[in-house]
Amino acid sequence: MTDYNPIIVALDVSSIDEAVSLVSALKPHVGAFKVGLELFNAVGTGIFQAVRDQVGDDVSIFYDAKFHDIPNTVAGAIRAANQHNVWMVNVHATGGLAMMKAAVAAAHEAAAPPLVIAVTVLTSIDENVLNGELGVSRTPEQQVVALAKLAQQAGCDGVVASPRETAAIRAACGPDFLIITPGVRPTGASLDDQKRVMTPSEAIKQGASYLVVGRPITAATDPAAAAVAILAEIQAG
Repeated sequence: MTDYNPIIVALDVSSIDEAVSLVSALKPHVGAFKVGLELFNAVGTGIFQAVRDQVGDDVSIFYDAKFHDIPNTVAGAIRAANQHNVWMVNVHATGGLAMMKAAVAAAHEAAAPPLVIAVTVLTSIDENVLNGELGVSRTPEQQVVALAKLAQQAGCDGVVASPRETAAIRAACGPDFLIITPGVRPTGASLDDQKRVMTPSEAIKQGASYLVVGRPITAATDPAAAAVAILAEIQAG
């Protein structure tokens, strides 16, 4: 990326036309765009080239693949993702050290390697779910920090984590480790299905590197104006 802008817009739509329209409108106001499971499974790998054909090659795309499988399979998936010249791709940290190391090694086979980021604990999961349903005895913060340290050991560039754990990750992993933060909601916005949330300015103050923002921008009457307002909120903070 050239000019740093911390906002990554989640393109959680179901058609190429919708995605390209959003990218065209928002590119001057945000730093990157996230292609996640909904869009990818609706339109396939063609989304990456379609965005570049319509908007230009200088669009930074975060492929939110959340790969989670045996090391060999994840390495193969990363090699396939390398063909699309994405800026960043992610895996689940709970896949373990060997899996994350395999992902990083495969990413580095590309001429322009994508950043490899590890998902820690989903922002829809609170302590009741983590302990009661998943059988993890740690608090969310303890689990997130443990997985972040494991991801750093594996050579990952950073992690995806709730803003609630950002300060603890920054303290454990240092200033250069990237923290990609979903669960960000501007002041007064609906929480939707997110549970561990924070405002954009709060998240940046806590040490987040990038903020993933979806519905507060993409569902707004004027998405560009919404993005500008969020960036202004960050800068004012």
